[in-house]
Amino acid sequence: MGIASEEGKAFLQDEKWMRLALEQARLAQAIDEVPVGAVLVQDGQLIASAHNQPIKNNDPTAHAEIQILRAAGKKFNNYRFPNTTLYVTLEPCTMCLGAMIHARVSRIVFGAFDPKTGVCGSCQDLTTSECFNHSIETQGGILASECKDLLQQFFKNRRNK
Repeated sequence: MGIASEEGKAFLQDEKWMRLALEQARLAQAIDEVPVGAVLVQDGQLIASAHNQPIKNNDPTAHAEIQILRAAGKKFNNYRFPNTTLYVTLEPCTMCLGAMIHARVSRIVFGAFDPKTGVCGSCQDLTTSECFNHSIETQGGILASECKDLLQQFFKNRRNK
């Protein structure tokens, strides 16, 4: 198999997991939370899935990514998750990226870019900062249109209420 075939296979895997993250985002939307969903994968296996819940939980840190890390910590009985990929429908914010760095997540794959608070290339790119003791591979734009459309429709509906 050539390099192009390997890249194509990886892209299809990324799309597969992002579709599961989108399902989680729709669960958030169903409870009137900002529709962001995430899944954590290791060796092709789903470790955890979650969605935004700050309003429901009265917790400003209850972003989908933080919820994932909490669930994975309980599952692994550890706070470090090397060799994992975290798929999330929206580019992570500073808080979430910091938590993923501390958790030693290996790779972040996100859908929609966030020009207001995204720190994986949009607003800033903290993934290339040398001040952290762990670096995370990042891939953005996977199913970006679907992720962005879901968010835009949510906020449009909110404004019309």
